[in-house]
Parts: sequence; structure tokens; C-alpha cells
Amino acid sequence: MRKPGRLTEQINQLEDLYPSRGREEKLFERADPVVFGDGKPRGEHGLTPEQLDFYARNGFIVIPGVFSQQEVDVFNDEYERLAASDALKGKEELVLEPDSNQLRSIFSPQRFSDVFNRLARSHRILDKITQILGSDVYLHHARINSKRALSGKSFPWHSDFETWHAEDGLPRCRVLSAWVMLHENHEFNGPLYLIPGSHKTFVSCAGATPEDHHRASLRKQEYGVPSITALRKLSEKGGLAAAHGAPGTLILHEGNTMHGSPDNISPATRTNLFFVYNSVLNTPGEKPFAADRFRPEFLASPDFNPLQPIDNKFA
Repeated sequence: MRKPGRLTEQINQLEDLYPSRGREEKLFERADPVVFGDGKPRGEHGLTPEQLDFYARNGFIVIPGVFSQQEVDVFNDEYERLAASDALKGKEELVLEPDSNQLRSIFSPQRFSDVFNRLARSHRILDKITQILGSDVYLHHARINSKRALSGKSFPWHSDFETWHAEDGLPRCRVLSAWVMLHENHEFNGPLYLIPGSHKTFVSCAGATPEDHHRASLRKQEYGVPSITALRKLSEKGGLAAAHGAPGTLILHEGNTMHGSPDNISPATRTNLFFVYNSVLNTPGEKPFAADRFRPEFLASPDFNPLQPIDNKFA
């Protein structure tokens, strides 16, 4: 059984600050800051004041050149090793495309790879994360999403935090994703689309959470997604943006930023590695807010021990 932290237990008992999965969709202002604490760097690889301000206003930031091409080559080789591993076949951590047996995602790659375990704790990433979240962090989950050339399928518009709150029990929006481009992400190969500024508005989605929702949603999400009316309202304020970049680019992506991506009908594969970091002050309570039980550990880790940053190179 999960053991909630004292602060988290009190929050869960008092109020659900982000109610969702009800009878109708609602939009309301987020209850949390975007940058926690004083925003000062906690290490030499922190964000500049200008970068931090851009992130706070837009809900994401694209930082090129954080990892070298030689390092990315190591990451890609490790991904291909995992994708071909007999030890992973048949595990829930391997998710297939909705209309084929092609690999869509590998979850918890850090559990099967020393390279990815070390990468999750890199100073080049963690210094930025702890600066934004204002505390130590743990790894809520990790995944590699690959859209194969000509066949990789879309991800619908959604807020990650809506799912992490409703189904994983994270009480506050003190969580974010850091992802590394393993291939070039360009306009043709299914890049991530985002709505700048959408992280400041929470979309409370309609529809009760089905039992074992993750079994279907990881292949094609249909619950916890916004209506076209909500998307129009958000995009009227912030417009649309696309995350383009060369291999080795790092994206910091606020937990509540609305995003999605189209099919990849180009001849170029697009693969990205995601780490989801949650504040150690934001651990789940005894149960999720809008589901009968927590999702499996490969999606919602019960290990809340803070990550210790390391300074390493991979090539």
C-alpha cells in the first residue's frame, strides 16, 4: 500500500483542487504557481532568468544542444537494444500502435538500462527541474515514444496532469516532463504541438474513468481529453506552437500544458525519450482522485525517494 506524505494526506482530505472526469467539461484557472520557490538555480546547469520567464509564460521551453550527437547515438543504440530484447517481450511496459503490432512506447526504460537510469539523474536535466519545482524530485515515470516512418500514429490533445491527478493521485500541479529528442523533430514527422499559455487553465474533462483505463489509453486515449470547444478557447489565447529541434535537444514541458501530435507520414522516424519528475512534496494520497485504483507502477512509481543528481557523459 502506498504511504502518503503528511502534507499530501491533508490535501487529499481537505479538497480536490482539480476535479475532473465529471458529467460535463469545465475550464478554470490553475490553483498552483508555475515556478515554485524563489526560482534560483540549484546547480550549474540551471535555467537563465530569461529561460525561466519564457517557461513560466508559455508552459514549455526548447533548449538545443544539451546532449551531443555522440551521446544521442548511445541513447539510440540503447533504445534499439531494448526494443529487440526478448526479456521485454510480452511485458506491459511495451505498448504497441493502436492498429498494428509495431512498437509505440517503452515505459520505465530506466529499469532495464543503466544508460537511461543515469540519464534520468543527469545534472544537465535535474538542475533545471529542481529549480522550477523548488524541491527535490523523484521519477514519476519514464517512457520512450517512437513514431516509425510512414506509420507512427498520433497522440490526441491532452493535459498530462489531468491524467496524473485523476488516475495517479498527484494532488498539485508540481510536476513536469523533460524529454530528449533522439531524432530530429521537424514539421513532417509528427512533432509535438503545444498551446502556449494553456498550462494556466485546467480543463476538467467529462466522462468517468473506465476500469483499467491505461490498457486502452496508452494505445489510443479517449477519456481525459478536451473538447474542440475547449481547444478553441485555449488556442484563441495562446495560438499553436510546434517543438522542432535537432537530436540532443531538451524540452521542458509543464504538466498541465495542452499538447498532442499528428501521425508521422514522412519517411523519417521520430523518437523521443521522456522523464516525468514530480516534487517529493507532491506525492499521492491513499487513492487517486477519479479512478478506483492507482495505475501500475510502471506508470505511477510508488518510490518517492529523491533523485541524487550526477555529472556524467555518455560518449
